[in-house]
Amino acid sequence: MKLVMAVIKPFKLDDVREALAAVGVPGLTVSEVKGFGRQKGHTEIYRGAEYTVSFLPKVKIEAAVADEIVEQVVEAIQKAAHTGKIGDGKIFVVDLQQSIRIRTGETGPDSL
Repeated sequence: MKLVMAVIKPFKLDDVREALAAVGVPGLTVSEVKGFGRQKGHTEIYRGAEYTVSFLPKVKIEAAVADEIVEQVVEAIQKAAHTGKIGDGKIFVVDLQQSIRIRTGETGPDSL
């Protein structure tokens, strides 16, 4: 099992969710987060005053998936979240040692 985490632009969330459903992702967790990467934020002008926004709003998606569909999941996120502009986001894939469904006690891939 793998845990796939992606940090994307908020307006791409629906596209990514639909793409993940199409490849068979059983469920996901979505969090509103703030951060910055290479773009280091940006400056805005509000009521004539310029100020720096160093943390940009993003959405973090987490999905536990079976090893067999990891590549499909990564590809689906990459295609759905792509705009070609700076700040499109990142995808991280980490090994998932254990998963337990609290309601039934199922473990491993059966719990997904």
